[in-house]
Amino acid sequence: MNWNYPTNVWFGPDRSQQIQQACDALGIKNPLIVTDPGLLQTPIIDEINSNLSSETNVYSDVQGNPTGSNVTNGVKVFLEGNHDGVIAIGGGSGMDAGKGVAFLAHQSRPLWDFEDIGDWWTRADSDVIKPIIAIPTTAGTGSEVGRAGVFLNEDNHKKKIIFHPKMLPQIAILDPSLTINLPKGITAGTGMDALAHCLEAYSSPFYHPMAEGTALEGLRLVKENIQEVYHNGKNIEARAHMLVASMMGAAAFQKGLGAIHSITHPVNSLYHTHHGTTNGTVMPFVLNYNRSTIEDKFVRLANFLNIKGGFDGIVQWVIDLKKEMEIPETLKDMGVQPGDEVKLAPLAQEDPSTGGNPLEMTKEKFQELIENCISGKY
Repeated sequence: MNWNYPTNVWFGPDRSQQIQQACDALGIKNPLIVTDPGLLQTPIIDEINSNLSSETNVYSDVQGNPTGSNVTNGVKVFLEGNHDGVIAIGGGSGMDAGKGVAFLAHQSRPLWDFEDIGDWWTRADSDVIKPIIAIPTTAGTGSEVGRAGVFLNEDNHKKKIIFHPKMLPQIAILDPSLTINLPKGITAGTGMDALAHCLEAYSSPFYHPMAEGTALEGLRLVKENIQEVYHNGKNIEARAHMLVASMMGAAAFQKGLGAIHSITHPVNSLYHTHHGTTNGTVMPFVLNYNRSTIEDKFVRLANFLNIKGGFDGIVQWVIDLKKEMEIPETLKDMGVQPGDEVKLAPLAQEDPSTGGNPLEMTKEKFQELIENCISGKY
């Protein structure tokens, strides 16, 4: 099936074989494939390249938490190859880097001048942003339907959001066949990322009924399929549902994210942890901390998801899910030491996701919450 929401989504097994048709639809004559080093070692990139009318260049110098230099180095490859569009393939890192390259290639200002602050996005020359085709190979970030990319600024070790409406890929190809061979650990971590997006969008206090409804259906799809894809990764129908849930979570979080992401971003930056796995680790601690503001909503959510016990039932479901999928129990298990909350709290407080948390946060509250995430205290 094909959908528009507003991205043109091509959904179904083996749809990635139609990559040349996607390029033709957007007038791309010489695409640059942007991916990550791990994916480059699989057959996926060669298979997609072979489905183009002529094989093209591949840029894969992209870290798990992509950096500003990953983007600027990709721009050099883009310009040297005289490319006119990007095929961004992978998880969030590959897709964000590809979107960043297509966005920045012909701008006259540096990447950080377009941080998602106020109307900074208007600094960009919209007419020179190149078209993007996004092909996710994990079911987590939903970057294929996002208008932004998250990049690590190596100078200050902070993750920054770069935003522009034309960073939204024109075509997203959701091909569950590409996710069949994902390792269990990546399946678990990316699945928890999709869950975090849907939960935080649903919890956000901002009024956006369309996004909230999208988050609810995304939550249902995650609940009904995440354990199946973890234990039986060859189930292509469950893989397809998780790809859609991932996309829905990303579409929904325009309503807001929250403290799960606020904590995860600096932990990713300083400890080089996997983004989705870190989201999963801190998730139940943040939900409990926000209890006073979301408990009534979670009673409704529990009824919708057929989970007994209201708020407590949902938190216990998340805890059980973590154990089943071997997500680290605490941040200490990921290398964060007691006392590190002092340096992490200010970074979490200034993270852009903080504004969407249902409970108003301060540096002191973040310090207490992160301490809970390290020690395992609920």
